[in-house]
Amino acid sequence: MSNAMWGGRFANGPDAIMEEINASIGFDQRLAAQDIRGSKAHAAMLAATGIISHEDAAAIQHGLTRIAGEIEAGTFTFKRELEDIHMNVEARLAEIIGEAAGRLHTARSRNDQVALDFRLWVRDTVDQLDVGLRDLQTALVEKAFSHAEAVMPGFTHLQSAQPVTLGHHLLAYVEMLGRDRGRMRDARTRMNECPLGAAALAGTSFPVDRHKVAVDLGFDGPTRNSLDTVADRDFALEVLSAASICAMHLSRFAEEIVLWATPQFGFAALSDKFSTGSSIMPQKRNPDAAELVRGKTGRIIGALTGLFIVMKGLPLAYSKDMQEDKEGTFDALDSLVLMIAATAGMVRDLKPDLKRMEAAAGSGYATATDLADWLVRVLGLPFRQAHHVTGRIVAAASERDMTLEELPIEAMQAIEPGITNAVYDVLGVRRSVASRTSFGGTAPANVRAQAETWLKRLVAEAAA
Repeated sequence: MSNAMWGGRFANGPDAIMEEINASIGFDQRLAAQDIRGSKAHAAMLAATGIISHEDAAAIQHGLTRIAGEIEAGTFTFKRELEDIHMNVEARLAEIIGEAAGRLHTARSRNDQVALDFRLWVRDTVDQLDVGLRDLQTALVEKAFSHAEAVMPGFTHLQSAQPVTLGHHLLAYVEMLGRDRGRMRDARTRMNECPLGAAALAGTSFPVDRHKVAVDLGFDGPTRNSLDTVADRDFALEVLSAASICAMHLSRFAEEIVLWATPQFGFAALSDKFSTGSSIMPQKRNPDAAELVRGKTGRIIGALTGLFIVMKGLPLAYSKDMQEDKEGTFDALDSLVLMIAATAGMVRDLKPDLKRMEAAAGSGYATATDLADWLVRVLGLPFRQAHHVTGRIVAAASERDMTLEELPIEAMQAIEPGITNAVYDVLGVRRSVASRTSFGGTAPANVRAQAETWLKRLVAEAAA
């Protein structure tokens, strides 16, 4: 049989293999709510401009509302032979209201219809992601504020570098997530143009009011070039790019949780809520939630790469290749929503071992820079000379298997005679972090101030 939705051009139906490769209803049924929302706005505009009658428009609105209810209730039958969500909805509309259903597709094409549906879905998901990221930031800020004075090692090259506070460390991720939210908001602004009215590729000869449809659907206005409109998937690429950066940030934090939870680090533990056991080793507590956050990052970056490859060779305007835009994007953004929620849960669940962290903060001669700074500040040595002197003092302490705080003053004076007992005032890890008062530094007072600023901002955003 010919496909009634295609019209009379085709005398025969598609081969079974063609049907298998062509159908998208298995995944684009997720666009049902957006498809119905767009169709309602389109029908209202068609009636307002006199393109269809108000009676037909009312019947269409009634039928679409009924279909939305059926889909929500799980009683709607999605038919593979109808290919996609657009044809499934339209066919069911015809069953409900009859001939008037055929007028809904006036002045539009599946090309601008799918561009609208997909854009609406991505926009809705960006809004959901922003809420989740704000909640994750809040969890991090609250934990940072309560651990503003908790000392831990700061690392470079995964080697002990200088002491920092746990609060300062957690606030670093708050800043990262803030940039992630900014990128998502920027992408949302650029995508907030309405595709309907571009039709197949050249616009339409009907006197449509594209601005009305745009306003009704919450867009800033209509797109300005019909060719670009149906060919564009930049909005998905941009959100996937922002999602990939965000996932990378979550993966870095997840990696730190994995490290911190090892017996070798012992900096923090997750409860049973975010851990699993071993089928053979009864002593194990595995940070699987963190590992899965780390692992799912690959899916998101892969989706971005996949869509780039789909789009890179397509001439204007629409090509069926673009049907491959959805599954990867759905999976990637679904994964990111879950990763954000899991990370927020782990942050709230995380129990740091403050004594273990503070003990580790002093290892590896982490206060050596404080010693060098003291030599510059008190003795007036050029920093390069102070750096050399400090290196010799560290070597002397290492030979004696002592910390810098334990090294006798005589040993230091043998290397630099001007050193006095006052040097010990800067060699403790707590004194070290307290001295880092420059803006953005790790001093507890700074951390508390930054955390308070973030909390006020996040509360205001949530209330807006």
